[in-house]
Amino acid sequence: MHEDSATRICDMLPSIPDGKPVLIAGPTASGKSALALQIAERHGGVIVNADASQVYDCWRVISARPSLEEEAQAPHKLYGHITYDQTYSTGHWLREVTPLLQSGQRPIIVGGTGLYFTALTEGMADIPATPAEVRSEADSLSLDVLLQGVDRKTLDGIDVQNRARVQRAWEVQKATGKSLRDWQMDTPPPILQLSDAVPIVFDTDKDWLLDRINRRFDLMLQTGALEEVEAMRGLYDPALPSFKAIGVPELIAYLDGQVSLDHAREKATIATRQFAKRQRTWFRARMKSWNWIVASA
Repeated sequence: MHEDSATRICDMLPSIPDGKPVLIAGPTASGKSALALQIAERHGGVIVNADASQVYDCWRVISARPSLEEEAQAPHKLYGHITYDQTYSTGHWLREVTPLLQSGQRPIIVGGTGLYFTALTEGMADIPATPAEVRSEADSLSLDVLLQGVDRKTLDGIDVQNRARVQRAWEVQKATGKSLRDWQMDTPPPILQLSDAVPIVFDTDKDWLLDRINRRFDLMLQTGALEEVEAMRGLYDPALPSFKAIGVPELIAYLDGQVSLDHAREKATIATRQFAKRQRTWFRARMKSWNWIVASA
């Protein structure tokens, strides 16, 4: 999103009282990071990452993390601070974001991982860590088999096409003997009440977003995405969450000679469009009470 567009969007925003945290959720490629930067410059604050792929130190270009120039314009937290092989969950993120809410600087929390926002504002169940042997078993099972091992009430509340979500539910049920839904029903109060924040779902015209997604991977390639993935190629492990970032498996396949670069680009673009659709579905279902801002180009 161009700077003048972000400035125009700022004029559409709800009131932002002094010191009040700002939450900005939005689909991938919508320009929400530029909006967060505009808010930081206008109202002050520290920009806090709420995107699961942008926590990894190896992925700046492929995850569309803010550039070094953008990071220099305002303080940024929880970006690129986790190594590729570290375990990092919603619970880890929640523990890291909590002190930032009490730091005295206004947090402007921005990203596309809806689960982070709902854990922050609705609470999160204190589920025990998954044992390694249970995780290993889950990794070896097909999505259909995982679905059969999850209770119906839990399945009704998750995206059953999202393997990571289904596998998490399966692991919880297997490891604890208690369904994910039952754990969620015992959720403690949230760390941040929605009424104590300025919650914004930032969306854009669908055709504009699709056009931007179609052009985005080419821009990533021009700015070093292929070199970034090639640098991690020797460490590639498809089971690690860090290597599931969109564009990484596709470029690994190209580097391994399995597909052409055009094919890798097409697959990554399709995956991004599908991801944006899933994000929008989540936001519509779980963030109805947020302030919705829908922008055009």
